[in-house]
Amino acid sequence: MENKIEPATTIESTMDREIANQYKNIPGWGMDADPLNNPTYPIKHYNGADHERLNYQKPEQQPVTVEVLQSIERPGLSRVFGTSTPPQGLSGVIRRFAFRYSESTYAHWVPLVMADRIGVVEGIIDDLKHGIVPNIFAEKGWKAEWKYNRKGLIKNVATGVVVAAALALLLKNINKRSAKAF
Repeated sequence: MENKIEPATTIESTMDREIANQYKNIPGWGMDADPLNNPTYPIKHYNGADHERLNYQKPEQQPVTVEVLQSIERPGLSRVFGTSTPPQGLSGVIRRFAFRYSESTYAHWVPLVMADRIGVVEGIIDDLKHGIVPNIFAEKGWKAEWKYNRKGLIKNVATGVVVAAALALLLKNINKRSAKAF
């Protein structure tokens, strides 16, 4: 008995195939769009109803009410996405820069990590602007660190102080040299 999978005839599956063909140059892109090219074939046990999964109704597109950054590997916006923290300020500028590059490069991920760190500082500044003094000790989990990893906390704080002092001295020396040049 030969098990054949019939291709779906819905508009969505036709669009999936068009997208898969449009991005053929990306390795692995759209590999699951063609039911006749199922990469799990020899491993997966065919139950006779697998073709039905191709005829599902896609969810409604979430309305875009804020700026949404999307990967350059995706042709369109995902059906649903997070909107709680849209890109803003310096961290937003860095995030927009990062999304100009492929997710397989450091030029995408390193700026995103840096933007996260800058976002923390922006959040503290925003709290102070609104008259809220952040409890950094509690928010960073230092109470638990002090209780369960005192040695590690002391080491991390000491390292931070040394790095900050070194940067301060470096900037001070750079300012002195530039002042002497004039």
